[in-house]
Amino acid sequence: MPSADVLDKVRDIPIYRASVERGHFPILEKPEIARGFPDNWMTPRLARALETGEAEFVLSTGTNHARMQIIRPPYFLLRSYYRLWQEHPELGASWHAGARRVSLTTVLATEHVARVNARKPGATPGERWLDDRTLYLNRRLDPADWDREDVERMLGEIREVAGAHPDGAYLLDCSGYHLAHLIGKVSASGLWDGFPRPVGIVHAYEYTPLNVRAYLRSHFDCPVVDLFGSTELGYLFYSDAEGRYRPYLTDMSVELIPVAPGSGIHSLIVTSVRNPYMPLVRYRSGDCVRTHDGSTDPERIVSFCGREKELLPTPEGPVAQADLDSRITGVSDRVFLHQLHLTGDDTCRLAYTTFDGVPLGSDETARLAASVAVLTGRSCQVEHRARIPIGRSGKYAWLTAPDPS
Repeated sequence: MPSADVLDKVRDIPIYRASVERGHFPILEKPEIARGFPDNWMTPRLARALETGEAEFVLSTGTNHARMQIIRPPYFLLRSYYRLWQEHPELGASWHAGARRVSLTTVLATEHVARVNARKPGATPGERWLDDRTLYLNRRLDPADWDREDVERMLGEIREVAGAHPDGAYLLDCSGYHLAHLIGKVSASGLWDGFPRPVGIVHAYEYTPLNVRAYLRSHFDCPVVDLFGSTELGYLFYSDAEGRYRPYLTDMSVELIPVAPGSGIHSLIVTSVRNPYMPLVRYRSGDCVRTHDGSTDPERIVSFCGREKELLPTPEGPVAQADLDSRITGVSDRVFLHQLHLTGDDTCRLAYTTFDGVPLGSDETARLAASVAVLTGRSCQVEHRARIPIGRSGKYAWLTAPDPS
């Protein structure tokens, strides 16, 4: 049973009434949230909030999974994000000293900001300032397509943001992949002198591979921090500069449930009243984690290892995105992007790019193929690519399968 204060906040919400009466709350799945929506969440308080604009309908972000309609206060996720930046032990001082943020992530995020701004009185078309604190940089779907003009524009905008601070300080919010692409473009064009160094970097939009994290750290002498959260929950965990995860569970609690016996992979189950209009009790977020000892103790989480719907079944149990990433990192630190294609019942192909564009040697290629074969239980062909296309969401899929049709 949830705690008494959680029960007080949910007992009048239709979706929870039977659970309150039974004294047992089953795991809340996404389809159940959508069944009868929004009536299954409607209370007089919520109806008033929707009328006054204190609550709004939004869609959760979707990468390789279905989007879900939810109800939340305006700027719910942003406020959660900003609060975490303010309170983070290595970023907070810069935030409070007035450092602005630049955000380098998907073009869909940039376009969303522009649409929101377009609805404001006296709007400037295409305005990419989210508020007085954050500027969105990216204007292309695939960062591999950035040309010198794109890079010079982005660097110029970063210089303007940094120049607004007396110490030239700014914070960089990013998808790790996008920032790695920018580093490569800047290096190839000899533009490092025009790239002010941030005082802190956060990657927060998707799983960031170990090689990419190391690549970012090798180019910037500042904290590089991972945040974990979702549209419907806000932010739940952050890493410190050494990569250790710390809980950020204000108005929340977390359970871990094994996805399969002995796999070491756990489903993340969250109870949260942080969103007053749609509190979630024992909600399956769809995310998977690993702990350092395989236990179900949330304090021992060491990896947010991927999405539950994207687990790869194998004879030895499910494999997560982070498991493949670990195998790749164990062979070479030069691999940048990678994508595993299932090509048959017992075969697969690992496509990859490198940071420097140079393929792996034959020995590394053979070791990588053998390692992936052991992991997946499939014969593996390894193939170097000049590029791996990005998805329509502006994010990369780590696993693909043939179209069943």
